Amino acid sequence: MSTPRIWTIEEANALVPRLSSLIGRQLALASDIERCWQELVKTVESPAATPDQLLELARGGSELARARERELSEKIAAYESGWQEVEELGVVVKDQRIGLCDFYGRLDGTLVWLCWRYGEQAVEHYHGLEAGYAGRRPITAAKRRQLLN
Repeated sequence: MSTPRIWTIEEANALVPRLSSLIGRQLALASDIERCWQELVKTVESPAATPDQLLELARGGSELARARERELSEKIAAYESGWQEVEELGVVVKDQRIGLCDFYGRLDGTLVWLCWRYGEQAVEHYHGLEAGYAGRRPITAAKRRQLLN
């Protein structure tokens, strides 16, 4: 396993505009996937089918069902690719549903997560590696001085 990138608060904040755009696109795509799925369910009309069974029925069904299955598959592939693009930036995606991302940082020599959520203007929180979102604390002026690479 490679050594994770350690971010300064300035580096993480410089990435926020791009991250915001990428994740906004991802969240919109997730809504599109849900819409496509609901349309596929209505088209196939097999309420007892599991998701895998429903997809198989769609692939062997009407032209409309096949078209909806293809559209859904394309959107899912784009969604997966989009999250990979985010992770390739060196960001750790913690919750795709809300656009929660963490960056490795150091606070007084200790590895921490610099925490950002879609919709926030900047990285303004941190938490311990085991604390999770509920353990987020604000990055105060005093803590900002301690965030060293």
